[in-house]
Amino acid sequence: MYTYSRLFIRNLFIAIGFCACVSLASILSLATHIEEQQTQHQATLLKLDKQIDFGSTEVLAKQLANINQYQYINIINIEGDVIVNEQRKPTFIDEYLLAPKSQIKLTNSDLIIQFQLAAHTQLKSLQLTLVNVFIISLSFAVLLMPLIIARSRKFAKKIDQQVTRELAFIIAEKESPLTANRNDTSLPEIEKSLIDLRTLIANKITATTLLEKDAYIEPVTKLENRNRFVQFFENANSRSNFGVLSITRCSELQTINQIHGYHEGDNYIRKVSEIMKNAVSRYKGAQVFRLNSSDFATLLPNVNLKGAESFATELTSNFNKYQQASDLDSVGYTGLVYFDNDKPLGELLALADTGISVAQTQKVNAWYAQTDTSIIDNSSASYGNQNWRQEIDSVIANQRVNLLVQPIKPSSPNNRVYGEILTRFLNSNEDILPTASFIAMAEKLDKIVAVDQMIIEAAIKEISNRNMQDNFFGINVSSRSINDGHFLIWLERRLLRDTIIASKLVFEITESGLQHNIKASKNFIDMVHRVGARITVERFGIGLTSFKFFRDLKPDFIKMDSTYTRDIDEDKNNQYFMRLMVDLAHRLSISVLAESVESQEEKFMLEKLFVDGCQGFYIGKPRTISSS
Repeated sequence: MYTYSRLFIRNLFIAIGFCACVSLASILSLATHIEEQQTQHQATLLKLDKQIDFGSTEVLAKQLANINQYQYINIINIEGDVIVNEQRKPTFIDEYLLAPKSQIKLTNSDLIIQFQLAAHTQLKSLQLTLVNVFIISLSFAVLLMPLIIARSRKFAKKIDQQVTRELAFIIAEKESPLTANRNDTSLPEIEKSLIDLRTLIANKITATTLLEKDAYIEPVTKLENRNRFVQFFENANSRSNFGVLSITRCSELQTINQIHGYHEGDNYIRKVSEIMKNAVSRYKGAQVFRLNSSDFATLLPNVNLKGAESFATELTSNFNKYQQASDLDSVGYTGLVYFDNDKPLGELLALADTGISVAQTQKVNAWYAQTDTSIIDNSSASYGNQNWRQEIDSVIANQRVNLLVQPIKPSSPNNRVYGEILTRFLNSNEDILPTASFIAMAEKLDKIVAVDQMIIEAAIKEISNRNMQDNFFGINVSSRSINDGHFLIWLERRLLRDTIIASKLVFEITESGLQHNIKASKNFIDMVHRVGARITVERFGIGLTSFKFFRDLKPDFIKMDSTYTRDIDEDKNNQYFMRLMVDLAHRLSISVLAESVESQEEKFMLEKLFVDGCQGFYIGKPRTISSS
């Protein structure tokens, strides 16, 4: 057993070792932090130089020198004159903490800056931390000694008493085996401790089971997630030997999230999960899982594809009812596939995904049972792709598009805005194809340029036939098209044939699409301006484009991404960002538009921030172009 002196020496060595480890870790972390700060400061100076035209180099030099965070700063102008030269003598610790000196050249202000950030504030914080750690460690080393020794003596005393009682019991039992009965109502101390230990272990096991269950539950729908689905399916003992696996894809989630916000997107997902749970409730042992943000998996045990058709038909019927009640273009599409113990999960998921691709080319909210398993042997499982290729070619050849227009309301009568044309694609049965899937597959199958040409041609024809040359209309163009030389030649010739209509068109391109090829983007914008049309950079704010880039490209409008306009009446950070964007854009003669405006409060705040126009379901829902 430890004596006071031995225990004190042991605890003291532990405290000193702990303090040494904390000191070393703190110094290394601080040195790394200071080096990162210096690198970030260098990037900040370069960014300021790119985006701001400095009027006076002397003013900039004085402002930098007045920031008391430099160990060393030397500012030289273009003539080689030293404007500022300040240096503080480093301490012993500074030699190990400070980052190497940095040098940058500011092209706009013609300055060379050499600097090294100081570490006074960090050193004070480090000293205070180390002192506190040492005091706390030493205090524990001293204060815990009496407690540890007292507990050790108490435990030894209990063991001694227990041994004495057990010996006395054995001796008494030998002397009087008939009369010396053990008291069964009072268990020995060690046995009680064992019972307490068993109880503690049982509680821990229960808590671990609950945590494991939570890890497999998806929070929005309270359904089991993809990990649980894979675990359940691959355990042959937990499921039936055959049945039907279906994958249902929520086709409108991305659109709802972008237009109405993620709260409405969660409500949409919860409604779909309720419909699916009701549909499987009459199948014994059936289960629903949420695989990812937009996909649900359903397992129907001991059922063949013929028997699962009633399930899929009921699902489509309920989706149609929900679609009509919620004013959606669609709700979800389902692919079904038969499974047994011989088919691996990866193959089944690929087949079901192909079934979804086929279903999307049929009627709204359709389902498709994928029975041809040979497509898996093809390179890229192109059955679904081929189906989409034929459908896209058919849409283009027969010009099966419906044009809608969603208005943008100007914040004042003097602001010039327009209505955005939205396109709905139809199959041969005049059913609406899922727009997001159609565009995505057109991109994948290299059909998007032809699709853009079809939309532009249809819009010009509709405007001309309905004599709406006095209105302004916006048309979305993909980044693939603006980088296609043949498309640019076709578009310029087409717009020159109808110069009056061309002067009323505004072509919308995403910010990320413009960044793919700056030279091609500038050629496209110059051509559009040359024929009298205009340009909008939409989904602005999600990229890293500088305003120097837009000053060179000269767009006519920027349309702020919905992440900045949603709930802007309550979000102070977005208010500040929007105010800054509006001010800078107006300085460049660019109008600022806001999309996804869903409430009067949002509209009022955006107008207060001098946004030029608002677009969203609160302003106006998409309607046929003929009624604009």
